[in-house]
Parts: sequence; C-alpha cells; structure tokens
Amino acid sequence: MKKITRRDFIKVSTTGVFLASMPLTLSRCMKRPGEAAPKSIEEYLSFFGVDKEILLKTLNVALSRGGDYADLFFEYTSGNSVVMEDNAVNRAFVNTTLGMGVRVLKGDKTGYSFTEDLTPEAMLKVAQIASKIAESPVKQQVMTLKEKETPHYYPIITRWEDVSIKKHIQMLEFTNNEMLKRDSRIEKTQLNFTDDERLILIASSEGVLVGDYQPLTRFNASCVVEQNGRRENNGFNLSARQDVNWYTRDKLMYLAREAVKRTVALFDAVPAPAGEMPVVLAAGSAGILLHEAIGHGMEADFNRKGISIFSDRINKKIAEPFVSIVDDGTNLNIRGSLNIDDEGVEGQKTYLVENGILRSYMHDKISATYYGVKPTGNGRRESFKYPPQPRMRNTYMLNGPHTFQEIIQSTSKGIYADQFLNGEVHIGAGDFTFYVKSGYMIEKGRLTRPIKDINIIGNGPDVLSKITMVANDLKLAEGGWTCGKGGQSVPVSQGIPTCKVSSITVGGKNV
Repeated sequence: MKKITRRDFIKVSTTGVFLASMPLTLSRCMKRPGEAAPKSIEEYLSFFGVDKEILLKTLNVALSRGGDYADLFFEYTSGNSVVMEDNAVNRAFVNTTLGMGVRVLKGDKTGYSFTEDLTPEAMLKVAQIASKIAESPVKQQVMTLKEKETPHYYPIITRWEDVSIKKHIQMLEFTNNEMLKRDSRIEKTQLNFTDDERLILIASSEGVLVGDYQPLTRFNASCVVEQNGRRENNGFNLSARQDVNWYTRDKLMYLAREAVKRTVALFDAVPAPAGEMPVVLAAGSAGILLHEAIGHGMEADFNRKGISIFSDRINKKIAEPFVSIVDDGTNLNIRGSLNIDDEGVEGQKTYLVENGILRSYMHDKISATYYGVKPTGNGRRESFKYPPQPRMRNTYMLNGPHTFQEIIQSTSKGIYADQFLNGEVHIGAGDFTFYVKSGYMIEKGRLTRPIKDINIIGNGPDVLSKITMVANDLKLAEGGWTCGKGGQSVPVSQGIPTCKVSSITVGGKNV
C-alpha cells in the first residue's frame, strides 16, 4: 500500500483519477469510512497530525517580533456535488482541501500567511512570515493551551463522507420524478445536490484550544415550463447543517412541489406598477433585504472605519419600538449557525436592534478590542487562506405585535414581495436595489393579482425607520444563502416576520 502526503492527497482527490486507481493511506489525517467526527481535542490534534508542543512553538514564533496576539487556524473540508439535467446525472464533483493559516495582530494591523503543508517546518515558516507585521521587542510567550468547551447546535447521526453517491442519485431521481408528475408542461428540469463537511482547529496566544465539526447540505430544484409558446423558469432549494436523514420522503416531495408551484404561478403574473408605495415583506426569505440593506451596515469593521451610516448610532433610536433584530449563531441546525466562529469564540445570540434602539454591532476580535467589548462570535473566514472578518450568521427580525391579516387589511394599495433573488447594496449610505422574482398586488386590503420581475429601490436605514407593522409569524429562510464580503463567501441564513414598510420605490411598469 502506497503512502502519499496531504498535499498529494488534495491534488488527486479533487480529480478522482488517483483515487480510482489505488488504495490510499495518509500518513496522518485520512478519515476511514464509519469513523465518527472528532469529539475530544485529542482527536482533533490527531486528525491534523499536530500536538500541543508544535502549536505552542508556532505561536511563539508568530509573536517573536512583538505582535499583540496570534492564532493558528487548521481546516479540512470535503464536499460533493451531483447535478441532474434532463432526467440524467451528467456532472459530479468532489472537492477536498487541507491547510492552516497563521494570523498576527499588531494594533489594528493584520499579518497573515497560510500553507497546505502541515509539517512543523512549513508551519514555522508561515508563522515567521505573519510575524513581520510587527517590529518591536517580544511582549509575551505562550506557555499553555487549554481546551475550550463548545455548544452543539448541529447534531447529526451520519457523516456526509459515509453517504454513497448512489444515495445522492436516488434522491435526485425521486425528486425529479416528483416534479415531472406535477405538471405535463415541464420542458426541462435541473437538480443540484451538495454536501460539505468542515473540520477546524484553532489555537490562540490567549491559551485557547478548540475544534469544531461543521456539516452542511443544499438541494436545489428548478424547472422550465412552457405554455402556448411562452416559457417560465423558477425553482426552490433547501439547506441546513443537517445529515442525510433530514431528507425524508416528505421533504423531497415538498421540494419538488414548491419548485413546480413557483414556476407555474409565473404564467398568471403581471408586471407591478411603478412608483412609491407600501411594500409588505413576506415572512422568511424576504429577510435577505434585512441582511443586505441593514445587516452589513451593522458589521463592526464598517463602523470602526466610519464607513457605515450606523457608525454613530449606538444606543440611539433607529426604528419603531416593536422592531428588534438579532444575529444568531445558536439556531439548531440552521445554515448560518456556529458552535464556534473562526476565531474560536462560542456561538451566541447578539441583539443588534432592541425595541428600536441600536444596541450592538457584530464584532470580531479586532473590532471588539477597538470598542472595548467582547467579541460576539462573528469572526468568520471562507477558508484557511483568509483572515477572519466580522460576518453575519443567521440575521432576523423578531416577532412583532401584529398579524398577517392586519398588515394586509391595512394596505389599500401596494405590493407583497415574496421571493427575492439578487441585489446590490452600497454599504456606506445603505442604498440598495433588489430584484423580486414574485409577489402579489395588494388592493383594498386583499392579495389579488400575482406579479413578477419587480425591482425595489431604497435606503436600508430609511426603510428600517419606515417599518410601521411587524407580524407574529417569524420564519427563517429554508434555502441556501451565501454572503460575499471582501472577496470571501460564507454560508448564512436570515428571516423575518411579515412586516410592512410604509413606502419604497418600486421599479415596475407605468400603467
């Protein structure tokens, strides 16, 4: 049996060529089928092939030029993606990465370097590179590392690495058949199933040593439907920090039903009227507007640098008393939840807006030090190749005092915005443009004609101040959202109860 290095394993496992030709044994961290995810810190150390001695040595090299703080971030990821188009599986991908990064902080400056080679020599080399952000006498030495206990917000039974490709294909075929059964006008289907697992290990100069196993899955189903020469396309997706057991027969049927229903509904939809009007945001995925137009402005780095419009608004009123917004890492099995963030801070629930008052920003270690507060568990990074930055997790508005019926009945003319897609936001001013795939007209207190292809244009803080009603039907988004910032992407979720904004510009059709 031939041994290969981690670096060679990563190269060949992404192509599958070498994997198909011979059995492999990694010298340190190859996971065996049926092996549980690491639980103790000793198991994490063993997985990455390191010990406390080399971690302490690497941290002290990182601090050797007088840095204020240093941390080591180890990461292993493994992911599969299977695509079915026109009733046949035609693409499948496997992606595996392994590496570590060293970060050194000096004031608000960051030195960062990474490697895919986890030998002691390579780790010490990147530590030396990162240390060059500082140039002063050594302030401290790291003498001990102590394991940190973590919460457990995404319990699973089966690791994704133990699920065969055959199971993936069975789920795709079942969902595809369910879609085709629901409407004879379907011309084309596309389904994409992905699963990922991520193992991280963090050691810091504050003596923290902590690891986490993070599962993730997403199943997207879409279709093209033709009627009288006209075509419409739409879809639906599900995502969570769950395992294969989450995809029950009922859940797959629900996915198929929603994908077809949302597509077929577009045949009856008409363009929305243009102009300023009340907009009712649907419970659930309409929270993307909250995330983009408001949430980013509450990330602490934008406020520390004076970019955000919220930078001077802490403890000031920015919304009505019935508006409260949180960013939460503790929701069970939700896509954006975190037992620990990428700085080793435990998951927690952060009140951003409480009863209309701005109470907190989302902090990583740098911003928390600047503001003299504790980190909020929002230090996140795309991979070991990047340093962390303040990022959202699950951002949502809490329930209010109204009902869905009261909100609709209070609106004489406006739109009900249901399915949001892409948008653009200017973080500084909070100006945004969003594309709404579908919704309904509200006329004389009733939902009437379906509408589609709507643009809404406004300003996040202005919209926040114009929320006049919030219902008691909070729903977190079921689908898979990915947030981009600073060249990095991380999984997130969001939610919102049905809420009414008194006025937003709607880019529709003049009638």
